[in-house]
Amino acid sequence: MSQSGPAPDHPRADGRGDHALRPVRVEAGVSANAEGSALIAMGGTRVLCTASVEDRVPPHRRGSGGGWVTAEYAMLPRSTVQRTPRERGGHQGARSQEIQRLVGRSLRAAVDLGALGERTVIIDCDVLEADGGTRVAAVTGGWVALYGACSRLRAAHLVRREPIRRQVAAVSVGLVAGRPVLDLDYREDLVAGTDLNCVGTDEGRLVEVQGTAEGEPFTRGELDRLLDLALAGIAELTRLQREAVAGTP
Repeated sequence: MSQSGPAPDHPRADGRGDHALRPVRVEAGVSANAEGSALIAMGGTRVLCTASVEDRVPPHRRGSGGGWVTAEYAMLPRSTVQRTPRERGGHQGARSQEIQRLVGRSLRAAVDLGALGERTVIIDCDVLEADGGTRVAAVTGGWVALYGACSRLRAAHLVRREPIRRQVAAVSVGLVAGRPVLDLDYREDLVAGTDLNCVGTDEGRLVEVQGTAEGEPFTRGELDRLLDLALAGIAELTRLQREAVAGTP
């Protein structure tokens, strides 16, 4: 009697199997001026993440004794095939606002805000090249920059205990031609029937899931397969984060 095995790993346009990440490179400490920084490349997507520490907190955190982590996100004009106009005068588009809120929420899940004291860590995520997955790359690289900033606070004895509680990374998954695939590039994102952006931890837990059916609604079983695939990708990304920060004090 024949037994069914795992679904075949089909080759994709770039030669990857369905369950493979694009080539990922994470380099920490790329900015001389920022308290923490990282340059992350996921395939053709490259995002520069810098962390700045300020001795102030937003009004809702004043007097709490705890800090805050927030993010800003922007795409450079020629990060895309056709020039993307700069967002000027504080007038951000809805997409940029939504993404930077996602990055901020995700990275706050990595931090003991009480350990920061009344300080704010601002993570600036600037997209140098966009080929799909810029928001998940911003989260993954943003954690490395955040770790660098917290390491500097520890080295200067400005915090009494470790602010970093866990690793946080993110990846996209989707249904392309009915198949669950990991880490969609721009071409795949255009044709995906379902697209999810998943944020998770090195503990295998989920922080946030953004999912949309672009065509036919997806089933609970398909969602479960996509989440399993995302968590496997996040496990690999957190391993790469650890390698990137291995030399950090």
